[in-house]
Amino acid sequence: MRGKKALKKDIKNDRIYNRVDISKFINYIMEDGKRQLSENIVYGAFDIIKSKTKKNPVDIFDSAIKNISPQIEVRSKRIGGGNYQVPMEVASGRRQALAFRWILKAANSKSGSNMQTRLANELMMAAEGQGDAIKKKEDVYKQAQANRAFAHFARF
Repeated sequence: MRGKKALKKDIKNDRIYNRVDISKFINYIMEDGKRQLSENIVYGAFDIIKSKTKKNPVDIFDSAIKNISPQIEVRSKRIGGGNYQVPMEVASGRRQALAFRWILKAANSKSGSNMQTRLANELMMAAEGQGDAIKKKEDVYKQAQANRAFAHFARF
């Protein structure tokens, strides 16, 4: 490894629900430093979830993240002149980052309505175990299962 390891930044809680993971999710949505816009998108999506399901939107958000978070993934590793797709366990921070990324990609891929509605629909579907983000998780899992013959390379 070269250089120093990057320091983890201290992220403040969000202003309504007072939670760090929602604040991180807002940061993932944010573009060009427009935090207010990304907060409006997330909180608007939570309002839509609350009106449609009559449940706490934070519980829906938690179950969606839990359902989408991958347990294993494949990583490319060069061994003896060949590149192998080696299945490895995913660290908890990366697990959350991948879940956020997949939800946003699934919501952005839809068209026809505003981002709040698309994000709310994707979160509700993910909480039920459906949707494009869940499909992405299953694809990653299938790829890891197909390459489990190379799992012994993970120890190197």
